[in-house]
Amino acid sequence: MLKQWQKQYPEKFISTDDIFGNIHAGDRIFISTGCGEPQYLVSRLVAYVEAHPKAFFDAEVLQVWTLGVAPYTDEKLRDNFRHNSFFISHHTRDAVNKGKADYTPIFLSDLPSLFRRRQVPVDVALIQTSLPDSRGYLSLGISVDIVKAALENASLIVVQVNRNMPFVHGDSFVHISEIDYLVPHDEPLLEYSPGRVDPAIADKIGTYVSRIIEDGDTIQVGYGSVPNAILNSLHDKKHLGVHTDLLGDGLLELMDRGVVDNSRKTINRGKTIASYCMGSKASYEMIDNHPKIELKEIDYTNNPLLIAQHEHMAAINSALEVDLTGQATAESIGTLFYSGIGGQAGFIRGAAMAPGGKTILALQSTTRDGATSRIVPLLQKGAGVTLTRGDIQYVITEYGQAYLHGKNIRERAMSLIAIAHPKFRPWLIEEAKKLSLIYKDQAFFPGKKGEYPEHLETYRTTKSGLSLLLRPVKISDETFLKDFFYSLSDKSLYQRFLTIRRHMPHEELQKQFVVIDYTREMIILAVKKYLGHEVITGVAQYRTGESALSAEASIVVRDDFQRRGIGFELLSYLVYVAQKQGLHALQANVMPGNQAVLHLIEKLGLRSEKKWDDGVFFINIFLT
Repeated sequence: MLKQWQKQYPEKFISTDDIFGNIHAGDRIFISTGCGEPQYLVSRLVAYVEAHPKAFFDAEVLQVWTLGVAPYTDEKLRDNFRHNSFFISHHTRDAVNKGKADYTPIFLSDLPSLFRRRQVPVDVALIQTSLPDSRGYLSLGISVDIVKAALENASLIVVQVNRNMPFVHGDSFVHISEIDYLVPHDEPLLEYSPGRVDPAIADKIGTYVSRIIEDGDTIQVGYGSVPNAILNSLHDKKHLGVHTDLLGDGLLELMDRGVVDNSRKTINRGKTIASYCMGSKASYEMIDNHPKIELKEIDYTNNPLLIAQHEHMAAINSALEVDLTGQATAESIGTLFYSGIGGQAGFIRGAAMAPGGKTILALQSTTRDGATSRIVPLLQKGAGVTLTRGDIQYVITEYGQAYLHGKNIRERAMSLIAIAHPKFRPWLIEEAKKLSLIYKDQAFFPGKKGEYPEHLETYRTTKSGLSLLLRPVKISDETFLKDFFYSLSDKSLYQRFLTIRRHMPHEELQKQFVVIDYTREMIILAVKKYLGHEVITGVAQYRTGESALSAEASIVVRDDFQRRGIGFELLSYLVYVAQKQGLHALQANVMPGNQAVLHLIEKLGLRSEKKWDDGVFFINIFLT
């Protein structure tokens, strides 16, 4: 087929030396993105300049992201090329930070308009395509993103035709008549692996993410090792849709498994929509001529207004650092330019506006060597704020999830400290106090005593069909518990405390109910989960005294949730936890009019003793 077109357009098939002879001093040379980079063309361009060092000077190389070796950043070619990156990669990071190359911070969705308005003119476009079909159409294959806009506005278009480039549907087509020069050269496409994450950490983060993603959601998954790794946790979901910028191995595997079928998408129903693909050879083979996969221009995929039209849109991204006020950077480490603004801000903001939408920032709690916390008091000086305090909903680490939307600074700080790595929590507490982000007297148990027992989280359904999360109390629960206690009626307060409590101050809350020594006491909360919000419906508690083998227990259920089976689930689970901790007995003081609790104790089916003392039943529940 290529030979047929070569006969029709012989002037388009000339040597690379003759092609590059058309480049002038100061020209802007665009190179395709990521794995779509035309490696052969780039290598021939550099070889041409090395052979003709005075052919042109000060050419600006424009590229979003390179997986290649970026030879145009070599010091010996500094008079010929100046690299300008829209998203920094490993191969260009050193040059950018040493001032030998440039970085343009910009939303990727804004780039096509820069080319169209000629604010950034493109003189030469070096791109890679598939073989032409019988009508003369070539496909941009795995890299449509800003490539389509670049070639439509370039003065000179040079295409490397590679039979290994898949023929992909969408906005990827360009006719051979629109191309100035074609260079046939077959070579393996660049492949991308986002790096490994400890499988145990990925599983924990993925478990929390899977609790948020629902059947029928449309998802976007951003760049990075953590977002890609956690996709394994979604294998049991159904009817997911995909509207994303980056299409990687993880999403394609979900599609291959039938988890992604796009059957419930609001827009482009039945189609997986992305802008570029970076992955393995197997992924490239999968998307070749796939009728249900389309790659669109990035100002379409990343448009927040279009993203917001997807019902139940979920944006899953990552960050380098998140500070205790809720700011995040995904582009720099202090003054070190690391990557770029990219597309996550557009997806975060679009998903937040979508009906039933949710935004998730998933990250490992520390750097890979464990030496540095990714949750920090404040972003490092010079760091770029990729996501503002108003952007983020969920932050997830292997230690849990924090929901920030609508929370004040103190609540945000405590929520984020609760999901930081345990060894950094004392430091974060002290730094937050210094910054007046939290209470100056905020208490905290270091080490094992204060380590949240995440393994005790469990889901239960009551006899009335109410779904609940039963979990231990967290150091970030003070506001929730305050709301719970102030919601109780005088009767419930009296039955729980044997007196009517009119006041539940911060000092009392944190001392008695929030900051606990998990090795000596336990508070189990019955939580009703709403979108990003939790309501405590009941609290069960035990605290050991002088004897480590027995503990004083209590239970109270919120008035508007009583008689729905919550009390039994709470008390039976508290007994289970106490037995696991090796306790032999629980003691409870019960008012004679509190028939509900007396009935619950009988319903447990455990041996118990009941004594009347000073107007109160003293009940001993034997656990062994």
